[in-house]
Amino acid sequence: QVQLVESGGGLVQAGGSLRLSCAASGRTLSSNVMGWFRQAPGKEREFVAAISWSVGNTYYANSVKGRFTISRDNAKNTVYLQMNSLKPEDTAVYYCAARDRNSIVTLERLYDYWGQGTQVTVSS
Repeated sequence: QVQLVESGGGLVQAGGSLRLSCAASGRTLSSNVMGWFRQAPGKEREFVAAISWSVGNTYYANSVKGRFTISRDNAKNTVYLQMNSLKPEDTAVYYCAARDRNSIVTLERLYDYWGQGTQVTVSS
């Protein structure tokens, strides 16, 4: 099993930056892809970004492309989401997820493990 713990959420003004971290533990060798999702009140959880753990290939939702950067530190078993030029519409609970298979996908149901989420609030 894989355990995921997010951190780094908080309150930031529009145009500001925030970096989220996701620490992975447990049977991490079974996790090939790490992803970030977010869920705003009244909305379904949506894909944000993903990265292959071993190779480092990345994929982003169009809504965050050019503003967010996903990266990983293999030695620390940690994946990051650097969020720049934040907008109020980025406000949501952000979740870290892990997928055993090695293909990057965007559907929530195709991920195997989930963190508890961390709140990101962007003020106008």
